[in-house]
Amino acid sequence: MPTKTPTQTTAASQQAAIHPAPPAEGHPNSLFRALWQNLGTLALLALAFPFNCVAVLLALVWTGVSSPFQKAPVRAEPAKTILIAGARMTKTLMLARAFYAAGHRVILIDTEKFWLSGNQFSRAVAGFYTMPDPQQDLAGYTQKLQAIAQKENVDLFIPVAIFSVIYPEGMDQHPLAGYCEVCHFDAAVTGLLDDKFAFAEKARSLGLSVPKSFKITAPEQVLNFDFSQEPRQYILKSIPYDACRRLNLTKLPCPTPAETAVFVNSLPISEKTPWILQEFIPGQEYCTHSTVRNGQSTLYCCCESSAFQVNYERADNPEIDEWVRRFLKGVDGFGQASFDFIQAPDGTAYAIECNPRTHSAITLFYNHPQVAASYLNPDFSGAPLEPLLNSRPTYWLYHELWRLNEVRSLSQLQTWWHNIWRGKEAVFEVNDPLPFLMVHHWQIPLLVLGNLRRLQSWIRIDFNIGEVIR
Repeated sequence: MPTKTPTQTTAASQQAAIHPAPPAEGHPNSLFRALWQNLGTLALLALAFPFNCVAVLLALVWTGVSSPFQKAPVRAEPAKTILIAGARMTKTLMLARAFYAAGHRVILIDTEKFWLSGNQFSRAVAGFYTMPDPQQDLAGYTQKLQAIAQKENVDLFIPVAIFSVIYPEGMDQHPLAGYCEVCHFDAAVTGLLDDKFAFAEKARSLGLSVPKSFKITAPEQVLNFDFSQEPRQYILKSIPYDACRRLNLTKLPCPTPAETAVFVNSLPISEKTPWILQEFIPGQEYCTHSTVRNGQSTLYCCCESSAFQVNYERADNPEIDEWVRRFLKGVDGFGQASFDFIQAPDGTAYAIECNPRTHSAITLFYNHPQVAASYLNPDFSGAPLEPLLNSRPTYWLYHELWRLNEVRSLSQLQTWWHNIWRGKEAVFEVNDPLPFLMVHHWQIPLLVLGNLRRLQSWIRIDFNIGEVIR
């Protein structure tokens, strides 16, 4: 039997245990921590490098030897050019491979910080561009995005990374509107889905189950909140995306008012950076991905969540499926929506939040031949595509190797090995092995070297999204 996914409580405790809070920046202990953390990581990656090289070399040899005996690749008529934003991420690689397998041409983009993307070396990728960060240079980003769309004759743009999905204030249309089809909702729908509080209020108005939620724009709102009248504890989450704090699930109130005050005052809560105070509901976490056209999913999957979102396995959950179907029925346009749920012991599914972008659970479609059609066919109808029954759970090998340091017994080791044996490594493909080498031994090491040069420590390395999270 597969291991059960941790609940929110377990995820938070694991986060604290594996990645303790670093000392303040500039403190001698902080500099020492940064030094040993970055050097130690580079040493471990160096140890793994020869094994990775051998696996990739064998895969290249096998592909070269077997290719004359394989069927000719599919050629779509007419072939489309697909532009995907977020080259550093595994979900981008999965989509690129799916479109390439269907006979289409794929171009990847990412911000200039991620010029080192290992996925650009995939055989599925025909071109790769870096972009100015739109949060720092929106005009430059827009101008280059439009220039790429014209130069490459792009037919469809799919935003995967968060930098490409949030509309800046005052922008109503996507920069590529009029240049190509855009798999992204308009500014109003995107704002509704991305705002955790607005999303909860919308779901509540539809009669769908969500936790009690309060919008917080000042620490005093939390410190003056009467928790004694509430049957459950609460957690605080940033409404704008916060990579560092999104897994901090400290339950409120803390054991003492003083501890509550210290915690709340440590958060960057303001009118410009609002947070949501959300009822904490114990239960099993789930996540879903939907590719949506005019209120209907064309591609859909549901999984039990994992502590760090690096393990995915198809789950059949009719209550969550129905919740998603009812909510999306009123969502106009073409885009993507990823929901997070908690299912309480009584079976009630509560939606925690929604992100209007691709979910990494889409890696479960690694062997589905119709993924491209679910994005390209405007007349797609009927039941949404779901992962094939023979699709295996996906995992990231380097994350799993790190987890070996948590193994304390033979039974735990057997469980770990069972999960590896029955699963599918999300990055590695025998007929496209270079990303497996370049993500782990080019992209990540260069990011770690950058931290070492600046003597900065980090919270975690995420091989899934291809980032070093500080």
